[in-house]
Amino acid sequence: MKDTEDVVARVLRQWEQALPGVDTSPIAVIGRLTRCHLLLQQAEHTPLARHGLSRPEFEILAALRRVGGELTPGHLARETFASGAAVTKRLRALEDRGLVSRRTDDHDRRVTHLSLTPEGRALIDEALPAQLAHESALLSGLDETARTELADRLAELLVLLEGRLGGL
Repeated sequence: MKDTEDVVARVLRQWEQALPGVDTSPIAVIGRLTRCHLLLQQAEHTPLARHGLSRPEFEILAALRRVGGELTPGHLARETFASGAAVTKRLRALEDRGLVSRRTDDHDRRVTHLSLTPEGRALIDEALPAQLAHESALLSGLDETARTELADRLAELLVLLEGRLGGL
């Protein structure tokens, strides 16, 4: 096995031996995307962990910070690609920590508006640059051209998948 070969290349070879003639080429893309996702998700000692945040909690705080105002739980679920139940659970934890506040709509008491507290804003403003530096370091083995090409190809794939699978 070459030093530059990844685990997915080995899996593809194994499938070729086990089931010759079966087109396993989707594994080359989907398998690698899945593996990258899992590696990034399992990474310990990230800036987020040092700030006491999970990636999904960070995504909620980041969405609230980027929009610069209030979001409903449904809008927040769409912004973070999470289910309503998952967002509700994460919001409870973030509220308990004093990072997010909720306000009932003046016209419809069934609607809740969410916003960052000053503590939540300070935390995301501190965590984001550190997380971006960490992610940049993870990608430092790719030159700028490769990073741009990869981002462009992933954008094409995302648009394709969103068109075929719809939004979450």
